[in-house]
Amino acid sequence: MRVAYQGEPGAFSEAAVLRLLPDAEPRPYPTFDEVFDAVSNGSVSFGVVPIENSIGGSIHRNYDLLVQRDLSHPQALAQCAAFLRGLEHVEAIATYDTAGSAKMVRDEQRRDTAAIASERAGTLFGLESLRSGIQDYDDNITRFLAISRQRVPLGPPDKTSLVFTLKSAPGALFKALSVFALRDIDLSKLESRPVPGRPWEYLFYLDVAVAREDLQCARAMVHLAEFAPSLRTLGSYPRWRERDDVPASAPAKEGAGRG
Repeated sequence: MRVAYQGEPGAFSEAAVLRLLPDAEPRPYPTFDEVFDAVSNGSVSFGVVPIENSIGGSIHRNYDLLVQRDLSHPQALAQCAAFLRGLEHVEAIATYDTAGSAKMVRDEQRRDTAAIASERAGTLFGLESLRSGIQDYDDNITRFLAISRQRVPLGPPDKTSLVFTLKSAPGALFKALSVFALRDIDLSKLESRPVPGRPWEYLFYLDVAVAREDLQCARAMVHLAEFAPSLRTLGSYPRWRERDDVPASAPAKEGAGRG
């Protein structure tokens, strides 16, 4: 089974592919757009993309692509900012991914350049490790989503992601969120993004801790649709749970079948 990810072999996204789908054949692509394209045209069965980091925040390009389908991200620099500020006469440059930085150092035979990358990336590209554990916080977790053209259950769903728009009116967002509060549905994330070509209008991305097939969730979405001009479910999926053979300290991931 071919699974697309953004970056080079050794990227953290490749590690996420193998954690979520151990039997997968990871396929690297330079940009997030190309990962989504590969899923859309059937070149791969799944794509695995980062959506949020506990330090660097949301990967906004992937939120946009989740809606647009029908760039790289300087997350490593944000996650290691304190370490980089402590270095003298060093210029921090964002590249298309961490493993790509390691590859560039190797390919260009640079003696005055270092890369922030995984240990595996350094091994793959024959680089020497100068420092490890340089992240600002030990509890540095990235959330990933698995995307596909069709609904592919990866387990019993217990979380749902959706996106909607609202008319600009007093209390509009309060009313939208109240349809879930009235039914005791927990909201785990709310993110707003600009609507392209419509200044000062926004898309609202929402994660709820319940499957969309749940009766209360279904009723909440019907209620929301009464005053949301557009409403779309991005996926209903199982939250990541550690397997017995995975160390308890390993970062958490999530799997989501698009549908």
